[in-house]
Amino acid sequence: MAKKALEGIKVIEVAQWVAAPGAGALLADWGADVVHVEHPVTGDSMRGLSNVGGLAVDWLFELDNRNKRSITLDISCKEGQFVLYKLLEKADVFITSLRPSELERYNLEYSALSRLNPRLIYASLTGYGNKGPDKERRGYDVSAFWARSGFMACIKEPDRPPLFSRGGMGDHTTSIALACGITTALYARERTGVGQEIDVSLYNTGVWVLSVDMSCALSTGEYAPLRRRSETPAMTNVYQTKDNKWIYFVHLQQDPYWSGFCKALGLERIENDEKFNSMVSRMMNNDELVAMVEESIAKRTLEEWKPILDQYQLIYSPAQDPTDVAKDEQAWANDFFAEVEHPTLGKIKLVANPIKLSKMPSSIRTTAPQSGQHTEEVLLENGYTWDDIARFKKQELIA
Repeated sequence: MAKKALEGIKVIEVAQWVAAPGAGALLADWGADVVHVEHPVTGDSMRGLSNVGGLAVDWLFELDNRNKRSITLDISCKEGQFVLYKLLEKADVFITSLRPSELERYNLEYSALSRLNPRLIYASLTGYGNKGPDKERRGYDVSAFWARSGFMACIKEPDRPPLFSRGGMGDHTTSIALACGITTALYARERTGVGQEIDVSLYNTGVWVLSVDMSCALSTGEYAPLRRRSETPAMTNVYQTKDNKWIYFVHLQQDPYWSGFCKALGLERIENDEKFNSMVSRMMNNDELVAMVEESIAKRTLEEWKPILDQYQLIYSPAQDPTDVAKDEQAWANDFFAEVEHPTLGKIKLVANPIKLSKMPSSIRTTAPQSGQHTEEVLLENGYTWDDIARFKKQELIA
């Protein structure tokens, strides 16, 4: 097996739900030894959500905790904190999604841990940032990343209700940001010998992803709302096919594609019409043009349209749903998914690491652990004895 890019890197993860554990999963895919710390009684709050969407398996937990080891530890008491300190003394990275007040309560602030281990990379994931009036506010991706960042307002048409986001969408975008910060800090440590703190929030990542609209708002005090007919150009718009699928055209440079667009859609009669033969004139008559394109696209099915649109080298994509993507030859050809052996379910399929390294590729080697599955193993590795473990269990410090 090829050597992994982060082989030998030790990560302690005191985090739950999706965003921070998602970053840990990316690191684990690259070979890092990620130890996921859970409460001995309640475990990770993400466990047990297998009923979401009628799923028979806790796919959400599997997705963000593959390749990890799990220990249980009660960090609300001093002795539990001391055990965690012992693990952190030898760790390279600490990932946490605890809020500032919780970090203070559990004596896990960066100032304390950096004295314990100056080489430690301290990666903090919050909803809204670790400063300011809302630093203690509980934040999920739908509230912090989607709603507050401006996404929810920008993605809807005026006078229509806002749209819901999809589960984990903002979380996993933020996971990549956190993993990027961690790997950058590890690289910097190679040059300087010291660790540092990383601050990533769902809110900030949402603003970054929406940065085109944000740049407009920062410069002009306004943003451009979505209006499919009057304000969204006909050549960068969505249309419904005969079989109720949707095609999204994306011709940001319109003029080079205008002739082919007209020929493909059977609209040759308007190719040289003064109302439509330039970007300016097309926008002045956008409602009329959108209506004509709608009528044309509705005459054929998606599969009938594909070879025609390809013939004229138009830029488009079918608006696929997840069941379409799960069967997409292009996705499978580029290793978007991975099949892994589950100890009780046999072979299962998971979404793979989206970042591909040619010489040290990521891989899913193990499925998500049971809560506390590796507690004894990890404690023994860190110098504790079986007598210590028996005492910890009696104190209910571990499960």
